[in-house]
Amino acid sequence: MTDTIAPGLITGVALTLLGGILAGICMLPMKFPKRLQWENTWLLFSLVALLFLPWALAGILVPNLPNVYGALPARAFLAPVAFSAGWGVAQVLFGLSVARLGVALAYAIIIGLGTVLGTLVPLFVKAGQVVGTWRGMLIFAGIAVMVAGIAVSAWAGRMRERAASAAAAQSYGGALALAVLCGLLAPMLNYAFAFGESIAAAAVRHGASATMAVYAVWPVALLGGLVVNVAYSAWLLSRNRTWGRYRQAWRSEAWSGCLMGILWMAAMAVYGVSSVYLGALGTSVGWALFQIFMIMTANLSGVLTGEWAQAPPAARRRLWFGLALLASATIVIALGNR
Repeated sequence: MTDTIAPGLITGVALTLLGGILAGICMLPMKFPKRLQWENTWLLFSLVALLFLPWALAGILVPNLPNVYGALPARAFLAPVAFSAGWGVAQVLFGLSVARLGVALAYAIIIGLGTVLGTLVPLFVKAGQVVGTWRGMLIFAGIAVMVAGIAVSAWAGRMRERAASAAAAQSYGGALALAVLCGLLAPMLNYAFAFGESIAAAAVRHGASATMAVYAVWPVALLGGLVVNVAYSAWLLSRNRTWGRYRQAWRSEAWSGCLMGILWMAAMAVYGVSSVYLGALGTSVGWALFQIFMIMTANLSGVLTGEWAQAPPAARRRLWFGLALLASATIVIALGNR
């Protein structure tokens, strides 16, 4: 371990910070529609985030994109698409969990579980030689601090829910189970991205720079999620007969789902580039930092939008303590990637 911090590390951490902020606020527009239902907004979000923007970015930034895909065997696409489908289920559960638990607590539970699994699996599979080293010990220590921060944040959220109403407390168990299941599936997006490295390598061979080549991975890594989310949204729209809401509120409220998609895909695009700057451990260390920044932003946005206005003082103190632990975890994990 060197005594200086590499410029690439600083750039990578800065990019994960930006990506985490964008991801942490991407669900806030869901609070504003009055006439559009959840499924109306989620369909717009899915189409913008998982279809239009990934393909547009890849088409613009990756030279010879059709040739990149055409040069690869079918097996290069299987793992990313399969993991993407699992993540697609998590996305559906994520939207429901945010609606039932609130932004702050849903992010703490779902992203917390997703961060641990999404960090450790690529670390063991793709960089197992680091596990027993000093760098590996720092990364594990940072993950432990991160888990503590997430647990304290979730504890604060539970206290807030108890203070809100008896009805909320009674429904907490079911909503919590939903969030836990979502958290187990959520890191599959990072698996899809990590196991899509052969696609990025092919893009480099066809003339893309290392930082731009990652954009060739996203259309594939998001494909399974696109199918699941669009299918579920369409089913809800038909079951609830809410297709007509688009005519009623297109001009006034459709912006919310579109903005959610723009913010989310921007976050993923920035994360993808940050993983390149972070080096060999980019898809593990980068994922941890990205998710920590996301949780911190989501909790702060929850405070700013009034989710914690009626929470008892003890809950707010625990929330700030949890955020402090998460901030400490970013430092320890970043040191492990020096």
